[in-house]
Amino acid sequence: MSEELNREIAKRRTFAIISHPDAGKTTLTEKLLLFGGAIHVAGAVKSNKIKKTATSDWMEIEKQRGISVATSVMGFNYGDYKINILDTPGHQDFAEDTFRTLTAVDSVIIVVDVAKGVETQTRRLMEVCRMRNTPVIIFVNKLDREGRDPFDILDELEQELQISVRPLSWPINIGAKFKGVYNIYEQGLDLFTPSKQTISERVEIEDVNSPLVDELVGETDAAKLREDLELIDGVYPEFDEQQYLEGKVAPVFFGSALNTFGVKELLDCFVKIAPAPKPIEAVERTVNPQEEGFSGFVFKIHANMDPNHRSCIAFVKICSGKFERNVNYRHVRSDKMMRFAAPTAFMAQKKNIVDEAYPGDIVGIPDTGNFKIGDTLTSGELLHFKGLPSFSPEMFKYIENADPMKAKQLEKGIRQLMDEGVAQMFTNQFNGRKIIGTVGQLQFEVIQYRLLHEYGAQCRWEPISLYKACWVESDDEAALAAFKKRKHQFMATDKEGRDVFLADSNYVLQMARADNPKVNFHFASEF
Repeated sequence: MSEELNREIAKRRTFAIISHPDAGKTTLTEKLLLFGGAIHVAGAVKSNKIKKTATSDWMEIEKQRGISVATSVMGFNYGDYKINILDTPGHQDFAEDTFRTLTAVDSVIIVVDVAKGVETQTRRLMEVCRMRNTPVIIFVNKLDREGRDPFDILDELEQELQISVRPLSWPINIGAKFKGVYNIYEQGLDLFTPSKQTISERVEIEDVNSPLVDELVGETDAAKLREDLELIDGVYPEFDEQQYLEGKVAPVFFGSALNTFGVKELLDCFVKIAPAPKPIEAVERTVNPQEEGFSGFVFKIHANMDPNHRSCIAFVKICSGKFERNVNYRHVRSDKMMRFAAPTAFMAQKKNIVDEAYPGDIVGIPDTGNFKIGDTLTSGELLHFKGLPSFSPEMFKYIENADPMKAKQLEKGIRQLMDEGVAQMFTNQFNGRKIIGTVGQLQFEVIQYRLLHEYGAQCRWEPISLYKACWVESDDEAALAAFKKRKHQFMATDKEGRDVFLADSNYVLQMARADNPKVNFHFASEF
């Protein structure tokens, strides 16, 4: 058993693709699936002639707006490897979903638009990767459009993302004159032919100085390429795999995802150097993937994967051992034994029932309200995985029922969407009204849309002016009681029943903290 387990673990590559909206992340995901044979036509996302929208954006609202709202999970085989991609929403209103996804992956690919360079959202996500020492590969996209000088981009990456970079491929010209990419990692020349469906030709070259290069790209460009490569070797140290695995160096690739160019090079290098599943910290101890005992945690819950069944699915990242269908596992928080008759693996919204899964895999488990984000499943041991926080929201509205006949549907819809971690709900203890808190405006639209289309419930929003919600607790019960009494109009509870203080301005919050030294104020739910 253990040999089989080790073999399966070594084959796994679980990673997330992150970027700013519009950098081409979903397109890149699609092209990777194309190479894995998981899809056969790349859904030319932007063209109206082909009505196939991107494989990984399957919620109605995503198709209408052309943005990814929920993290999609996709698995495919490539050569001897089993690859699991998590495509995350780039839009900053969904940052929280992305932060949680990053707890379930072993490495990350960051997509950067060659014209726009590094944008705010990318910077914030990189901070999370740095905090966890997650290895990062950077893909500079859209080289077939006019953009900035590649050396400037490299400098910007180093400054903005605070990580050393090492190019492993190099573009020959850019924009209208773009001729291809020289693959430094494997020493080959990839010539560019703009096409959304076919893969470009590959020329093996022993040495960049060979006359063949001049023939293929012209003397001027060949001379410039040699000069650039010399400069790269002079400025950047040799690529060191260990440094990459420790999250200190980021290899950089150039290409155009829409034209399927430079993607295969990225994938070939990625499967060789990216880490297999790693040990994960639990509160009790470090859990090794090679252990016999099964363990895993829920990092995301998605309501209504299938609108006909109104079912939720809990996404479980497997951390150790082998997961098997119809075997009893312990749900640590409720201390119940559960078995799962229909665990699924995903290819965007196509689901297949799986009989077994290994560390690094993501399994979907039908959920009838048993799971919360952060729950642990094990073969029996008491384990709690850490690091899946909810952050304190920054936008608030009262949610009201717009159709009194549908009160039950509304309540069920809100409960399921909140379990998904889309937003947070607080109940005001003063007037009993429900307040929804989010990190971005777009989430209010998504909630309203999904309540109507998935639960048949109508809600309306009413304004409330709040600055921040923070969780409060104290070892001194009297002090906490006095604080709650004094601020009773601004006290609420979250869905777990914990005390939350709703501050209506930064000044009020600072004063409250200064006046109540014995009360602790938290801005993330894990404390």
